[in-house]
Amino acid sequence: MLGILGLLQFKCLCHNDLGMVVGVAHHLTRRYAFLKKWTFYMEIVKAKIENLDVISTLFDSYRVFYGQKSNPDIAREFIQSRINNNESVIFLALDDEGNGLGFTQLYPSFSSVSASRTWVLNDLFVADTARRMGVAKKLMNAAKDMGLENQVKGLALETAESNVNAQKLYESLGYERESGTYHYFLKLQA
Repeated sequence: MLGILGLLQFKCLCHNDLGMVVGVAHHLTRRYAFLKKWTFYMEIVKAKIENLDVISTLFDSYRVFYGQKSNPDIAREFIQSRINNNESVIFLALDDEGNGLGFTQLYPSFSSVSASRTWVLNDLFVADTARRMGVAKKLMNAAKDMGLENQVKGLALETAESNVNAQKLYESLGYERESGTYHYFLKLQA
């Protein structure tokens, strides 16, 4: 295995001669999975309609993750409607080839008591192949940065009690678990 010195030299080489190193990086990341963190490229973008194919594929996978049947048409229509009607903000994580790594979707809301705007971070999803590589954290930070720029009171989210990994991420980013309130939902459609 490569030692720390080898990793540092490899990292420097990546920055100095990108063309030659891409093939070497692919070979090494297959052989030494831990190197993936050092060779991984990611860009976070605010999604536009031009990103519809990438987002809708991720969104369909997200829905499947939560127990829905795969339906690419529903996923595409839903995301297209949110973007076209400016009803949400979606941040998309892309690799160096434009492949989708994950996304987060936020909906605007308001706090009547504090007379302030808030955002609901409703969806966060990272593709299986990109997990444990910092994608979720970068997406969450993009949401936070948008909230700070727009001077909102805060970001709200919810997660399943069993989703311990997500809870650890949220708490590491400063989110605090609320207590003393119950959430209710009135189901109006099947």
